[in-house]
Amino acid sequence: MSKILEAQEHCKAAEKYLKTGLLKWKPDFDSAADEYSQAAQCYRIAQDMKNSKACHMKAAEMYEKNRAFFHAAKSIENAIIVSKELLAPEELYNMACNSSSMYQQHGSGDAGANVLDKVAKIIEEKAPELAVKLFQQAADVSSVESSQHQGTEYISKASRLLVKLEKYDEAVDSLRREIGFHLEGGNTAAVGRLTVAIVLVQLARGDAVAAEKAYKEWGNYCEVPEMQTLELLLQAYDEEDRESAKRALASPFIRSMDVEYARLAGTIPLPEGIEPAPKASVRENAAPSYVSSYTGERDTSEITYADNNKADEQEDELC
Repeated sequence: MSKILEAQEHCKAAEKYLKTGLLKWKPDFDSAADEYSQAAQCYRIAQDMKNSKACHMKAAEMYEKNRAFFHAAKSIENAIIVSKELLAPEELYNMACNSSSMYQQHGSGDAGANVLDKVAKIIEEKAPELAVKLFQQAADVSSVESSQHQGTEYISKASRLLVKLEKYDEAVDSLRREIGFHLEGGNTAAVGRLTVAIVLVQLARGDAVAAEKAYKEWGNYCEVPEMQTLELLLQAYDEEDRESAKRALASPFIRSMDVEYARLAGTIPLPEGIEPAPKASVRENAAPSYVSSYTGERDTSEITYADNNKADEQEDELC
């Protein structure tokens, strides 16, 4: 029997379990779900991913009605896997959220965060904004529901993706949250490098003052290479020293950071620099100096009268 026919037989069996009658008052959701799951596997082997996804979703519906939330969540996750090439990112996003919610209802926070992370990776290229949301939700689930508390890993992915998308305001908020996770977990060694990252993002926003504030807030967690790099960089921006800023951004320490931050350093606008005032010089072919049109001539009679009076005064003095 081909796998397609086998799948169809499992679907018929599932429908029988759902029928009710005089001697059967309630549908057998659990048995129907198992039959749909087997049908989904047969369709997958036969490379019929569309029907495989449909059967997984029917199985999830049956498990949910039977309040078997873990199996319902797992069936949706399986549907995502077989149909990731067929569905739009928005539909995959919604399926991931539903699966995660059911995992959490069962008390499996780790699995709930993991499915969000898995789908975020699938849709990251086509829908990076939705991927950011899934990474952030995974961090939320991990910090509240998960026993392993991998929130720092998930929020780190969100921060780097936001930098890649040039959403620097959101990236600053995400980096602050990432620092909070590390401080909560006592991992202070990671805070120093994140301080460098947040300074770079603030400079990319064109806010050197906010960059300096970030360094003052978390700089005490930095190691010596990190402190030296940041102090040289911030001093260059404070003094508007273009060349020094360029050298600091090209330092080996910054180039060794995560790819997103290393690339960001190459796009940060440099300070304008203070240019010396030009020396005064005579320009060739310059226009002649301005001369008033007033000639300064007085009435001849007035000149003669004034001169005669002056002569008479000089004669009286001699006498």
